[in-house]
Amino acid sequence: MKVIIKQIELIERIDQLVRLQATGSPGALATRLGISRTNVYRLIDTMRDLNAPVEYHHGIQSFVYEKEVKFSFGFVTRELNQRESISTYGGTYIKNTIFITAYQKMVRKGYSIVV
Repeated sequence: MKVIIKQIELIERIDQLVRLQATGSPGALATRLGISRTNVYRLIDTMRDLNAPVEYHHGIQSFVYEKEVKFSFGFVTRELNQRESISTYGGTYIKNTIFITAYQKMVRKGYSIVV
């Protein structure tokens, strides 16, 4: 498992350098990453397998993207919308929302509420 994570971290680093157009030559990139030139080419091939439009630009001596892309790996959390929340929590969302709204109205009117 650690091997996969290491590969992903290397791809993320290469992606960052490609975006900056600062990879240098394949040999320089290998030195910077602490891996062999062969591994640099393997990682670039893997990126291409994942549909990265990466090419080497001889004029600036850097790998570059032919078009704008974004590399993302991992899990992202997001808040549920109201409909998803109702179906997931069996209506708790609505009950809590109604309670909170009623509570806020009562506080605004000056009622003392002891919980």
